[in-house]
Amino acid sequence: MRRNFLKLLGFAAAALLSATGGSVAQDSKPAAKNVSAPSTGRVIQMQTAFNPALPGSGEGVRVFTRAVKHMTAGAFAIKIVEPGRVAPTADMLDAIVSGDLEAAFTWSGYAANKAPVFNIFATIPFGLGPDEMASWMLEGDGSRIHRDAYDKLGVVGVPCGIQGPKGGGWFRGEVNTVADFKGQRLRYGKLAADVIARLGAIPVPLPPGEFFYKLQQGNVDGGEMSTPAMDAALGFDKLGLPYYLPGWQQPSAVLDFLMRKDKWAALPASLRAQIETACQANIAWMLGRSPNVQGLALEKLKSSGVVVREWSPDMLAAFRKNSDIVVKDLAERDADFAAALANQRAFIAQGAHWRSMSRLP
Repeated sequence: MRRNFLKLLGFAAAALLSATGGSVAQDSKPAAKNVSAPSTGRVIQMQTAFNPALPGSGEGVRVFTRAVKHMTAGAFAIKIVEPGRVAPTADMLDAIVSGDLEAAFTWSGYAANKAPVFNIFATIPFGLGPDEMASWMLEGDGSRIHRDAYDKLGVVGVPCGIQGPKGGGWFRGEVNTVADFKGQRLRYGKLAADVIARLGAIPVPLPPGEFFYKLQQGNVDGGEMSTPAMDAALGFDKLGLPYYLPGWQQPSAVLDFLMRKDKWAALPASLRAQIETACQANIAWMLGRSPNVQGLALEKLKSSGVVVREWSPDMLAAFRKNSDIVVKDLAERDADFAAALANQRAFIAQGAHWRSMSRLP
């Protein structure tokens, strides 16, 4: 079955472009809080983890729902519910299981508290880039492992987007050596937080909506937000802080469409296939969209006066060394994570020789 995902990907992308008149890549209009749905046909409500007005993942929400509407000729529509309206973003999985939410569009990492295997899709520090993640998900065993992990939680999870790399972070001072990290109060995701803690930093858990103001006020010393496009849209250039690249902590991330198993099973088989195809199209769209959007955003940040810095070789080496330790420790504690990691690495290793031989120096 995994081969079918890749075979359908080209069809899915073509279907998406046809459904949207080929204009989705230029669509930059802010979306309303709730996207209107046709008055006829079935409508379900889907809460999103991402503001639909923001670039990247937010745009992906709109592109996906629009594709479903067009592919079903309006017989089925998904109404977008803004983040936090029904349930806190981090708790949407529980809300799906309880029946408070019909559907959700979210990040795989939010499920990692339920099962560490979801860190693989979130992704792990120094993990797969978006193209390699897409290959493992669509051609390897990634989608099967992803589906099985959600199945154990009583949920159907459909891979519905792949986000590109985050920025490395915003900092109130220079961080060029390991000594510069010691005592710094930093916002990073769970595995990355474990990494920076090993370097002497103090992880500070913060919801995304609070990070800008805490950083502005000096209540934290730095940390990650999102991709350059998202950071630019959120006004981080106004802080006058240096921006570090690359985003070692999250080279890519899988986005998910979620429904409770019984509600998904109640949908006609043809409709389930259309939703899955729309999700595959969304993956293709995001992969094509991201490099251009992030490049433009980086130039916008620079033109706004942001000093963009690359991590020093010593810092990247320290990040990698400690990431390896954190990932190894997690694999030793959780068999499902260990099995998924081994599967992913074996798949990528199989194609490593081709990638090295096929790319021009």
